[in-house]
Amino acid sequence: MEKEQGIKKDLLEIRSLLGQATAAAGIAMQGWENRTAQMERLNTALERAAILSRNALELARPHVDFPQEGKPAARQKNISGMIRLHDMGWLHIRLETLLPHCRFQTPAYLSDTVARLMDSLGEGGARLPYFKKAVLVIDEHCNCKNRTVFDQDNKGWKAVSNVLKGRLFPDDDQFSLGVVLVSTESEKAECNIYVLPADDAGEFFELRRAGLLF
Repeated sequence: MEKEQGIKKDLLEIRSLLGQATAAAGIAMQGWENRTAQMERLNTALERAAILSRNALELARPHVDFPQEGKPAARQKNISGMIRLHDMGWLHIRLETLLPHCRFQTPAYLSDTVARLMDSLGEGGARLPYFKKAVLVIDEHCNCKNRTVFDQDNKGWKAVSNVLKGRLFPDDDQFSLGVVLVSTESEKAECNIYVLPADDAGEFFELRRAGLLF
């Protein structure tokens, strides 16, 4: 019952947002005056509607089956997480979910959650680090029972680097960013994201080997 009410509430807000977007588009078409403001209003409404639509869909459809035989269903849920600055000055983001399969379009709320976590750090008075040449380490904690994607090359990690670039490092080209995908065996499924200077990679993996990161 609570789930049904949540879906209905989201759908009502989506309908309202689409009405606002339609009105803004109509005004923007009439002339150049205030066109930029109306298009900003249009985009804001559509972006909010898209996120609500994705959340409502996941509430209505709790599981998505992989078409390949033998693969478990992808767990779908609202993502929560935390963000902190490591003592070494590295950024650590923990998401209480695993990366989605790259066969499917990455849910908008994955990128939205990472972006909001970074915003919350700045709002709390901390300053986001910025590295001219960075290493992105994505360390999934899971085991053979709770993992959802078996192969590293099938994981949708690009959504993470796309939302981080420009804020933590200049770009995600090969000379600005190195990417490392690793896994840690754990009963609890979660995704740990680290961003650090390329020169600190050796020290990072020494701390990881010693179990001093978490």
